Amino acid sequence: MKPKLSVYLSDHIADRLALAAKRPGANKSAIVDAALDRFLNPERDPTGDAALLRRLDRMSRQLDRLDRDQAIMAETLALFVRYYLTITPPLPIADQDTARALGRERFEMFVAQVGKRIASGGRLVAEVLDRVTTSNPDLFTRQLEEGAPIGNRSATQETGSRAPNGAGEAPGLSPAGREEVGNV
Repeated sequence: MKPKLSVYLSDHIADRLALAAKRPGANKSAIVDAALDRFLNPERDPTGDAALLRRLDRMSRQLDRLDRDQAIMAETLALFVRYYLTITPPLPIADQDTARALGRERFEMFVAQVGKRIASGGRLVAEVLDRVTTSNPDLFTRQLEEGAPIGNRSATQETGSRAPNGAGEAPGLSPAGREEVGNV
């Protein structure tokens, strides 16, 4: 036996309750009972909370991926800057104006390429990482010293030295990889 309870409702809520009770299989007592149960025990709401939790979990995974991608980008940029500053000799004063003009031209080309990649939805870092992990799956598991060559070690061991990189070439990249870096 259920206890009887009398309540006063606003006209608006009473109208909505009467409308909801007209649905097949529903009555005012069951609707009020379910509403009070949900209000008094919010952790037992299987419909709204579960959907919200799924969305929050998905957003959490997306944020984790963004955080990982941002960390990769920051580390990549830091390594590149250190490499660039390490190998770039200072220019004589007579060559600085020419170098600045060339730098402005290259920067404009760089910005245009970034805009083109963003507009097309392509992500060079993801493409390169996919290609590297496909061709050399253990690359990221090895303990490499910073600056150590990552290319074919047997060729290095046979000759006893590494072939020097040309100007502007990235270390450890194949000729195809150098072309892709140049044609971002």
